[in-house]
Amino acid sequence: MMGAYGVSETVDATPTAAGASVGAAAAAAAAAAAAAGAGAGVAAGSGADPNATLITRGAYLAKAADCAGCHTAAPVPTQPGAAPKLTVPFAGGLGMSSPFGTIYSSNITPDPVNGIGRYTYDDFARALREGIAPGGKRLYPAMPFPSFAKISDDDLHALYAYFMHGVKPAAVPAPETHLPFPFSQRWALMFWDWAFVPGGRYKPEPAHDAQWNRGAYLVQSLGHCGACHTPRGPVYEERGYDGDAHLYLTGGTNDHWFAPNLTGDPGSGLGRISAPELAAFLKHGHGAGLVTFGSMVQVVEDSAQYLSDDDLAAIAAYLKSLPAREPAGHYDGQSRAALQTVQALKTGDVERPGAGIFLSYCARCHQQDGNGVAQKYPRLAGNPAVLGAQTTSLVRLLVEGGGSPKTEDGPPPRKMPEFAGKLTDAEMAAVLTFIRNTWGNAAPPVTTRDVSGVRSAIHK
Repeated sequence: MMGAYGVSETVDATPTAAGASVGAAAAAAAAAAAAAGAGAGVAAGSGADPNATLITRGAYLAKAADCAGCHTAAPVPTQPGAAPKLTVPFAGGLGMSSPFGTIYSSNITPDPVNGIGRYTYDDFARALREGIAPGGKRLYPAMPFPSFAKISDDDLHALYAYFMHGVKPAAVPAPETHLPFPFSQRWALMFWDWAFVPGGRYKPEPAHDAQWNRGAYLVQSLGHCGACHTPRGPVYEERGYDGDAHLYLTGGTNDHWFAPNLTGDPGSGLGRISAPELAAFLKHGHGAGLVTFGSMVQVVEDSAQYLSDDDLAAIAAYLKSLPAREPAGHYDGQSRAALQTVQALKTGDVERPGAGIFLSYCARCHQQDGNGVAQKYPRLAGNPAVLGAQTTSLVRLLVEGGGSPKTEDGPPPRKMPEFAGKLTDAEMAAVLTFIRNTWGNAAPPVTTRDVSGVRSAIHK
C-alpha cells in the first residue's frame, strides 16, 4: 500500500483563493493532538476555542485524512553534513508531480493572508467537497475533493474547528501552481467536475454491520485511498469511488510509484493477508512479512499509526471484504519447483539469470528462501508488490533505495541501499525477473526497457 496523492494546489497567496485541501495536511497534526493533545504545528490558534472536544476530534480526523502529508513541504537541505531545515506544518509548498505539471499544495493554517483564516465554514466545506475555493477558483483534481465529498457534516464541522482554532497560523506564502495551457484554464474544470465527481455524503449500507460501514467511510472519504490505489483514466479521473466500480482500489500509478491492488486477489492483492495483519501493517508499517515503501511510508508515519485500533480494524475489515479484481501474478510456495529452488540457492547451485546478483546483493537481508526477516526486512516470496502487474515501484526501489517508516510502537526503521551506481539496467531487469519467478512466485519478466524507462523518468 502506498501513500496518498491527495494534494490541494496553491491557488493564490490571498485569503480568497488559498485552495484548501484538508485531506492530506490535517493528518499530521491530528495524530499529535490525538496522542498528546498537541504536536508539531498544533497550537492555540486564531481566536478562542469554540469547543475543546470538537477541536480534538477534528485533529484526529485530520490525521485520518493525512492532511500534513501534502500540506507540509519536505525539509529543505542546507549543506552537506548539516541537518535539513524543517518546514512549517500545514503551510503548504509541497510540489507534487502530475501528468500536467507540478502542483503545489496550499497553506491551510488560519493565517488570514496566506492561509484560510478568512474562510467561513461554507467556504471550507465547498473547497473540500466541491473543489472550489472562495472567489470561484476551481482546484485541480489532485486534491481529492471527490472523496472528501463523502465526509459527514459533523466531521466537517470538527475539521473546520481544528484548522481555525487548533492550528498555529503561519504567515508563509506557498508557491503558486502554474500549469501549461490548456491545463491552466481552471474554468474548464467545471466540465471535469460535472462528468467525473459523484458528490454526496457517505450513506451506510444496511446489508453490512457497523464496523464494515465505519471502514468503508474511512477508506472512501477521509482516507481517500482511491486517490492512489485506483487507476486513473485519460483525463486523470479516478475509475471509481466505491466497491460498485470494478476498478476501484485495483492499483494505480502516481509520481512513478505503483500503489498496489487492495482487493482480494491472492496474487497481487490482499487475498493472502489477514485482517489483523493488515491492521498491523497500517499501524507499524510491518505486517504479514511485508514492509511499507514509497509514499506509503509517509502515510503510516503521519497518519495511520495514530488511528485507533477500532478504526484500523474497521479499515481492514472493509478492505478484506472486497472481491478479487484485476488479478496479477501467482504464488505457490509449496510447489516442487519452489522448494527445489530454495535448496539450490542455499548451495549456490543456480544458473538462472539474476540468481548470482540476488545472492550477492539481496540475500543478506531478504534471505535465500525469500522470506526476509520479521520486523526488519520484507519477504519477497509471495509479496503482492513483487507479483503486481506494474513493476514501476520495484524498479524505483532498486534504483534509489528506500526505508521503512518510523513509528512510535513499531520496529526501528531500516534502510535499503540504492543500486543505481552498482547495477546496469540489464542486471536490474535480470534480478527483478528472478525475484518475480522464484520461491513459488510467478509473474511476467521485467525488461531492460522497463528499467531504463523508470530511471529516465526519475532522472537516475
